[in-house]
Amino acid sequence: MSWEDGVLEDIVLLQRGFDITKAEQKDGIVPVISSSGPKSFHNVAKVKGPGVVIGRKGTLGSVYYSEADFWPHDTTLWGKDLKGNDAKFVAYFLQTMDLGRFDTCASNPTLNRNHIHGLPIKKPDLATQERIASILSAYDDLIENNRRRIALLEQAARLLYREWFVHFRFPGHETAKFADGLPEGWHRTELSEVCSTNKASHKKGKIPDPVRYIDIGSVSTGRIDGVTEYSAEDAPGRARRIAEPMDTIWSNVRPNLQAYSLVMLPKENDVFSMGFTVIHAETISPLFVYLTVTTDDFVKYLTNHATGASYPAVRSDDFDRAEILVPSDDLMKAFHEFVEPIFQQRQMLGENNDQLTAARDLLLPRLMDGRIPV
Repeated sequence: MSWEDGVLEDIVLLQRGFDITKAEQKDGIVPVISSSGPKSFHNVAKVKGPGVVIGRKGTLGSVYYSEADFWPHDTTLWGKDLKGNDAKFVAYFLQTMDLGRFDTCASNPTLNRNHIHGLPIKKPDLATQERIASILSAYDDLIENNRRRIALLEQAARLLYREWFVHFRFPGHETAKFADGLPEGWHRTELSEVCSTNKASHKKGKIPDPVRYIDIGSVSTGRIDGVTEYSAEDAPGRARRIAEPMDTIWSNVRPNLQAYSLVMLPKENDVFSMGFTVIHAETISPLFVYLTVTTDDFVKYLTNHATGASYPAVRSDDFDRAEILVPSDDLMKAFHEFVEPIFQQRQMLGENNDQLTAARDLLLPRLMDGRIPV
């Protein structure tokens, strides 16, 4: 194994991405990779895969690898020339460089390629690069496989929810009596009648130390993507909300983006941003609540009630006033007992991914500087 002194440009020549608006994108399978990742698709590729993309504006220094052909967005820099290096290795290598620290614009964070091309590095030979990439890819492949399994489990729960509570094909529906379009024992009510919102919050200056902080940027559709640990003294002022087991958190900002998650088993020092509405089931199944407040119809309700042109947001009152359909107690209990094992398995896979991610992140810098021979 040999390592050579060099500069970043020796492993990748970066170039600014290509502008394209959502309106200009046409249905296709080509990922459009922005500084926040592949969020949309187009029918034309600008770059042949495999390739590497890093965030240039917004989420500075974020790193994405694409095996397939792709369109690097204008908010990114992409690897125009990998100089004969292994593409996956380059992507992993860039993750260790903390490129976000090279922000060149205070008002609008920007990464200038000319400021990083000359950064000193140590580069291993191609065979070593391929072995390192193979080791780290094994972790990422397992993580991605678990994510797919998690998505399938949630899909199964949602399909059952729709079957029972939208199409009314619940156990015993063949003999059920209906009145005013609803099965006997069912009723419509406001969410506030069966749930509480923002039930508990820490008082200012009284949060745990250290604190595991979850902000609205750390939550995507159906999952918490990251947690940031702070000392109580350094934690953001918005770190106040408390979530209990099986509570649902919903970002108040831009509800059309669907940033929500079920908090299955929060840790004692988990604290959530005040930008969330935390929904706690009081008299009905919390899993039924989660699936109810994340349906397409509920998302439309929130989107229609969001106020503010440049920063549309809803309030906890909007959740409280939302009308939901509540089935009979017996059917609610049966549904909860049916889907609880699904969500428990989903939780176990998520915890497994946390362990895999921690192991990969521990290995990453040690493999990249040669401390661990391969």
